[in-house]
Amino acid sequence: MNTFKYLTIIFLGSFLISCGSNSAQKKNDISIKINAEGQAITIDKTLELEISNPKKHEISSVEFMLDGAVISEKVDLKSLKLGDHTIEAKLQLGDDTETISQTITLLNNQTPKVYSYKIINEYPHDITSYTQGLEFYNGELYESTGQYRESKLRKVDYKTGEVLKNIDLADEYFGEGLTVLNNKIYQLTWKRGTGFVYDVDTFEKTGSFKYGNSVEGWGICNDGKKLYKSDGTKKIWTLNPETLTEESYIQAYHNKGKVVELNELEWVNGKIYANRYNKNGVAIINPENGAVEGVIDFTPLRKKVTQHPKLDVLNGIAYNPDTQTLFITGKRWDKLFEVEIIEN
Repeated sequence: MNTFKYLTIIFLGSFLISCGSNSAQKKNDISIKINAEGQAITIDKTLELEISNPKKHEISSVEFMLDGAVISEKVDLKSLKLGDHTIEAKLQLGDDTETISQTITLLNNQTPKVYSYKIINEYPHDITSYTQGLEFYNGELYESTGQYRESKLRKVDYKTGEVLKNIDLADEYFGEGLTVLNNKIYQLTWKRGTGFVYDVDTFEKTGSFKYGNSVEGWGICNDGKKLYKSDGTKKIWTLNPETLTEESYIQAYHNKGKVVELNELEWVNGKIYANRYNKNGVAIINPENGAVEGVIDFTPLRKKVTQHPKLDVLNGIAYNPDTQTLFITGKRWDKLFEVEIIEN
């Protein structure tokens, strides 16, 4: 009896393993075929999908999906966001339903334009400020600085460098970007997953908010309605200004690939200007689809400030709508540059 049970278990186990292997083999034999080289395609193309079935398994139906939404076998990509997307195919194989998937990357179809700049003015800047965020609001310049036990929120007279208002963050917070919308200052912190809200006039803290999937806080800006937040990756998240929840995101891509370490953000005439950490350059990004449409190299500016052991990279972009010029500074720079952007 024991021998019979033992043999039964062996044969039953072998049968189950065999069935599982057969099912997996079917799935491994079948793949999604797309008209993209290296699984990347530009948004001016039409995506074409078909099933590769070299062993001629009987497939009674196929349903394609892009990021969970049902699509046809041909997809116009112009209205889609750039970056990584998931394509799935739901297959009916006899009595079984199988789903296979793969990732595809959508690229921009144009090379980013290259811009240079002309210095209009130079103003004094606090050499001790580890600048993380910079923004004009109603003609006033606001600044957020970083480093543990040094992080601050400030209002500054940009022409003289005088600090008009200042509060210090608690020692456990590393200050990051800031933006001002509807008389509220939104300031990020780095690794604590927390942002703060202040009254723009009094600097009284009126609230705080937690990040969602973005994990870290780097830069933030707004378009007058929504907030846009970077987290040090290729993603820029859209936040609802009322609930401060992350509703969606774009991924920064040009015609060759992704752009990562997006840091300080500024909204300029319908585009997002994003400083790239450690690159001393700024990417001009389409907020609708994430396309990097232009680049500005500010590397020479660093040589125009006082050189000292704690001097760090460019980080601080502020657009002044009154003058229609950009203001640029960096971490522990003693100058604030007013510049005019010129297309090469």
